[in-house]
Amino acid sequence: MAVDNVDVLVEDVVKPENLVYRRPSTLLDVELHYCPGCGHSTVHKIFMEVVEEMGIQNDIIGVAPVGCAVFAYNYMDVDMQQAAHGRACAVATGIKRMLPDKFVFTYQGDGDLAAIGGNETLHAANRGENFLVIFINNAVYGMTSGQMAPTTIEGMVTTTSPYGRDPKTMGWPLKFGELIAPLPGVAYVTRQAVNTVQNVRRTKKALQRALEYQKMGLGFCLVEIVSNCPSNWKMTPIESNNYVQNVLIPYYPLGDIKVPEVKK
Repeated sequence: MAVDNVDVLVEDVVKPENLVYRRPSTLLDVELHYCPGCGHSTVHKIFMEVVEEMGIQNDIIGVAPVGCAVFAYNYMDVDMQQAAHGRACAVATGIKRMLPDKFVFTYQGDGDLAAIGGNETLHAANRGENFLVIFINNAVYGMTSGQMAPTTIEGMVTTTSPYGRDPKTMGWPLKFGELIAPLPGVAYVTRQAVNTVQNVRRTKKALQRALEYQKMGLGFCLVEIVSNCPSNWKMTPIESNNYVQNVLIPYYPLGDIKVPEVKK
């Protein structure tokens, strides 16, 4: 009788209406190298869910530069291209122009995109290149020991700002989304986060919307995702998510910065 009860419970669990989690077919079943609690894993999952749900696995090409996400091609089961540090938008421009019918995206951290890659990103946006930039903003250089990044907020301690970022000598934190939004070639700019369930859902919708705009040929799309870096912040995953909510988001407010006018 006990065995029968167990069988019934198993059948109940696998029913679609009881499904809590399922790995998307577009996300490879391998162990991720990211630190425990890092937001990269969540972004990988929801973006690959979008790719699966839109049915574009064979029609999308990603570009991963140097940074924490340098091995993104080991996890996302789509065509991927490696780029030099900061040069993802240049590589994506070439791919999209040669294969205009493909969906193209870059996956970049704040050091890569806004520092060494600032020029590439800015001019790709100004040209109105029709691809998606996924921009992970965790306010530090994550892979190389947590140095100050363009996005490091005032007073934040990093390995290269041990007394906190001082705008008088180090400049102000860079809001890259607001910087490029006025450019006529930019179609869509939004800032989201992955520190809460509600924010994860909003981020997933933003990623899908950006790909839909690309399909319509509207121009450059940037989805900035405010995330955490537990290891370099010297925090637990929970503490780092709270830091995102209480410290980073007040400086980097969430929501759409620029939305295209779509003719129905």
